[in-house]
Amino acid sequence: MKTIASFSVDHRGMEPGVYFREDVRAGVPLLTADLRFFRPNAGRYLTTTEAHTVEHMLATALRSSAKSDNVVYFGPMGCRTGFYLVTLGLSPEEVLSLLRETIPQCLQMDEVPGAAEEQCGNYRDLCLADGAEALKAFLPRCEKRAYKPL
Repeated sequence: MKTIASFSVDHRGMEPGVYFREDVRAGVPLLTADLRFFRPNAGRYLTTTEAHTVEHMLATALRSSAKSDNVVYFGPMGCRTGFYLVTLGLSPEEVLSLLRETIPQCLQMDEVPGAAEEQCGNYRDLCLADGAEALKAFLPRCEKRAYKPL
């Protein structure tokens, strides 16, 4: 089997921030943003509640934005150090701008979107305060100087 792109990155020196990787799938150019909330293998990881809540909050804001047609996927990393945001037709600067626009919208939410039994397979594992705290801490990482290519 071939090594997937994210396993080809040396995680030992990664710091929290936004990293970008360009890829082409079926002739379609994609840009993957690696939103690294925590340094890999450093002992602090997103709790399942934080990751689940951020996913609900930020996915809703991203898919409600003017760039919603450019958002292909947003979801947590299995290692619980961050999230992947896959976009179509956006530059790194546009993705950073989108994050600077949507994260503050999340911080204004008064409830977690999709937090009902009929909307979510684990609706009890959501906490607005935990999600907001994680997003608030990450927001400064979305400055232009904070991103790096992979």
